[in-house]
Formats: sequence, C-alpha cells, structure tokens
Amino acid sequence: MEGWLPFPMPTAKAPLLTMTSNSLIANMASAASLEPTGSETGFKTGVEVSALSNPLLRPVGSTPVGKVYLVGAGPGDPGLLTVKAKTLVECADVVIFDALVSEPILAMVNPRAERIHAGKRRGRHSLSQADITQLLLHKAHEHAVVVRLKGGDPFVFGRGGEEMGDLMAAGIPVEVVPGITAGIAAPAYAGIPITHRGYSSSVTFVTGHESAGKYRPEVNWQAIAHASETIVVYMGVHNLPNITQSLIEAGLPLDTPVALIRWGTRPEQDELIGTLENIVEKVRVSGFQSPAITVVGKVVDLRANLAAASPVYGEHWESTQPAMS
Repeated sequence: MEGWLPFPMPTAKAPLLTMTSNSLIANMASAASLEPTGSETGFKTGVEVSALSNPLLRPVGSTPVGKVYLVGAGPGDPGLLTVKAKTLVECADVVIFDALVSEPILAMVNPRAERIHAGKRRGRHSLSQADITQLLLHKAHEHAVVVRLKGGDPFVFGRGGEEMGDLMAAGIPVEVVPGITAGIAAPAYAGIPITHRGYSSSVTFVTGHESAGKYRPEVNWQAIAHASETIVVYMGVHNLPNITQSLIEAGLPLDTPVALIRWGTRPEQDELIGTLENIVEKVRVSGFQSPAITVVGKVVDLRANLAAASPVYGEHWESTQPAMS
C-alpha cells in the first residue's frame, strides 16, 4: 500500500488504526506549514492567480507545496468509489468537485476541507475550464492535498488529461486516481453487459457532445458504426437525432437496439429502450433528459433477462451510503 497514500505510512509506534483523518490532515498541514481550512467558498480569477501560475512571477521562496489528485468519483453509487479515492476525499485540504459527483460521496469529504463547486453541465458552467485550471494552480500553493473530484473517470471524457498536462507544465505535482466510468457501470446496472460472447466481442466509447475547436471537426460515425458490435455514447442525448441518423446512413439496421440510461447506478436511475428508428421519437414523447449514457447494439436485448438482478433494485443503495452523524 505504501507509495500511493497522500501521507507516510504510520510506524510501528503509531498504528494506522489509531490515526484519525483529522490527525492525518493536521500532520500534513504542519509539515507543509499550512493551516487546514473549513469553509465552502467560491473563487475569483484574475491577475493574482495568473501570477501564481507563472513561475517567473511567484514571490521569492514561494514553491508548490501541495499535490493535486485528479480523482474519479465513479458514476454515483458510493459503493463503487475506490478505496484510494475515499481515503483522499477524507483527508483532503480542499476538494474541487464537478456537478455529477453524488451527494453520498460528497458527504465523505473531510468536514474541515474547503469545498468548491466547479460543475459543468450543458449550458450551465460554474467555472470555465481555464478558470478551473487556474484554481488548481492557486490551491496547490495553499494546501498540501488538493483533490479534483470528477464524476466517472478523469481520463474518460473528463478533461483530466488536459488538467494534468497544465499542472505538470506549471511544475505542480499531480497524480490521477482512476474511477469507474459511467459507460461501463450504467449499462451494468441496467442489466446490459457491454460485451458478451454471444452478442459482442468489442465495444467503442465515444462522446456525443464535442467541444468547439477540437483537433478534428466531428466524430466519424461512419467508421464507428462498423468498428465494434457495441457503441457506448457519453453525453449524447442532445445530439441523439444526428447520432442515430449518422449510424443509419452508415449502414446499421433500423431495428438496431438502443438503450438510454439516465443517472446510472443511482436510486433515480431511469432507462428508455428503443431502436435507431424510434428512439428519438421516444425521447421527445417521454421528455427524457440528460445526463445519460447511450448504448447501441444487440447487447441491449439482454436487458430483458438480466435487469431483474440490477443493484438498483432492493436495498443496495441504502446499504452502501456512508453513515451520517
């Protein structure tokens, strides 16, 4: 275990079981000559932050004393949070979290930590990506343990690679902590295995919501349609008419099964099942909205037999929620 914890492993004279999160935080803060904080706050960008992010403009003796952890929070079910991620959020000095991080996971955050909401949902951004990067740079000069908490996995359509690159360029220590991505977990909780020996031996993950000014102008749906038996689309509800039409024009049959899974792995998980031919109309009639994962392929048909075993039924969610004081 030693080597990944954000603090030294205890010695024989200081057993792990006797060390609380608060004592760990105090030890880390003391070692870094920092004071733990305990307020939830916003953030103002400007010249001050830009100066901190530029090594040439830092005050003499001002060096990066903290480390940034890009932590995957998983799809929502707190039982799917990794042990490493849980350890980090419990002893963080500051947690900068996205809109898709579930409340039970936020309840695990160190109560003395500074909490900053930096969520981005379509049409509603708390902070721009540039502001988030500047915020991470700023907080790395104030705190020992900075957690950037992202829904799913930071490196799967989470812009974690961009943030890591910017932090490394600025000389800030950074580490990624992978999380379970919604593209795997949401279908599983809906009773849809994305691979199956009798249905699919390959799967493609693709974004349905492309950013402006990216390296290529658009997803090549013609190629994706024939690349694998299962296609998993992230953030694709808004662009669903274009996606389905593109896949049909690429040669996929009109009756190809499609599943939309909204709020996958959470108590409010909702599913809409159709085909490439009728799923758009079903979305319009039902008012189905994002955030949702879209699964295209014959594996969707397995849901009829497997959904009854889904963890969203019964008492699974309640049993995995953290104890509340």
